[in-house]
Amino acid sequence: MAQCTAVIDIGSNSMRMAVFQKTSRFAFHIIHEVKSSVRLAEHAYNNGGFLQQEAMDRASNALGEFLLIAHSFKARKILCVATSALRDAPNKADFIRRIQNEHSLSIKVIDGDKEAYFGGIACANLLPKINAIAVDVGGGSSEFALLHEGKVTQTISLNIGTVRLKELFMDQEDFAGAISYIDQALNELPFEVCETLIGIGGTFRAMTHALMKKEDYPLKKMHGYSVNDKSFENLCNAILDATPKKLKALNIKAERFDTIKSGALIFARILKRLNAKTLLCSGAGIREGVFLSDLLRHSSHKFPANYNPSVRYLLDTYATHSHHGVECSTLVKRLFDITYDYLGLDPKWRSTLVIAAKLLPIGIGIRYYAYQKHSHFLALSALDYGFWHTDIALISHLLLFKKGVESADLIPKNSYESLLPDDKTLNSLHALLWLSHILLAGRYSAQSFELSLENSLLTIQAPHLYLAQEQLKNIVLPKNLTVVVA
Repeated sequence: MAQCTAVIDIGSNSMRMAVFQKTSRFAFHIIHEVKSSVRLAEHAYNNGGFLQQEAMDRASNALGEFLLIAHSFKARKILCVATSALRDAPNKADFIRRIQNEHSLSIKVIDGDKEAYFGGIACANLLPKINAIAVDVGGGSSEFALLHEGKVTQTISLNIGTVRLKELFMDQEDFAGAISYIDQALNELPFEVCETLIGIGGTFRAMTHALMKKEDYPLKKMHGYSVNDKSFENLCNAILDATPKKLKALNIKAERFDTIKSGALIFARILKRLNAKTLLCSGAGIREGVFLSDLLRHSSHKFPANYNPSVRYLLDTYATHSHHGVECSTLVKRLFDITYDYLGLDPKWRSTLVIAAKLLPIGIGIRYYAYQKHSHFLALSALDYGFWHTDIALISHLLLFKKGVESADLIPKNSYESLLPDDKTLNSLHALLWLSHILLAGRYSAQSFELSLENSLLTIQAPHLYLAQEQLKNIVLPKNLTVVVA
């Protein structure tokens, strides 16, 4: 099943390639990424949109090496799309022909709506389901996709991009002209306001990186990170007022210095226009969208209901040796359903607990001894898609276990504690998860258990529970719950 697909995105500013490997029908992970700042649109906007020779030479050289990398992974498909710089260029046919002749690579130039759609389906499938507007500010244009109930319902592309704005206005210090140009373009948006804005692309990721560094954010994942409008607006203003030395102090990388101000200005005007209150970062964008449009071509570009590609990837890769996680997930559902009201647990925790149970054995795929730590690390590292950061922190933390120790006492210092629920909830969920594991110590079916709760007494009956009785003492149960195994 180790099938690889390489996706190349030729943008106005950067050219990127991601290599995706499937682990089952819909599950995948990225096994390689490469980026080259070829600046294909450099000096084009001051020359009637014509691509310049040096920029085309850089792009051709980078593409040649991209293809060598793709072939090294035995990629069965190489999908290459080009966006604003190429679609605007009067000499695009010359460049496309050159790349075909030199590298035998076919470039598909996509229009703005298609570019917006690819970014939109990446967000719709790889972020938690949310109604929002996805915005991808690129070098030559900005794409907008309206997301509603997991679908892309409307798209539009506007000719406002970081390189375009830099060359037309910022290099001449025409700040007022830049604002007027952006605002005039934004008047074409077919939607008025939106509570949540999803940021796609390198500019937004650079700004997200700066915000996460400033607040010493506990989870080292940009995908799914959220910030309120005031904090984001303050960063935009700080960037616009900053010298290069100050940009470095703001944690902006040097490679972004020449375009970050135009990017910050574009986002600031978009934020004002849409009146968004929450901004969410998507680490997935056009490359993931192109890949998903191919992967999900027979399912309306949507994953099946309740399907998560990150969970499936972890199970495909690290839990092929065991069915134990599936049995634990079945049993923990029953334990939760019979105890959640008594324990004062919100029903929303049920699905999170079930996923943690499915992932219990993944660490064994690394090493049996201390496998709980391996399971925790794998979940914390690889649960990228479809989860809020609070979900990722909780699922991965529940997988930690130490005999006779409550879950709240296992939180690593200076880590993700701020993303976890209160100690009572955390300890109760942890107890139910590991109770399911211990009850299934003999690797029996989860359906063979009879459960009953009367007052504070949880009675568990099954044909073979000797090992479970022996191990029960290792769990710290909620103080108001007594478990009897018979």
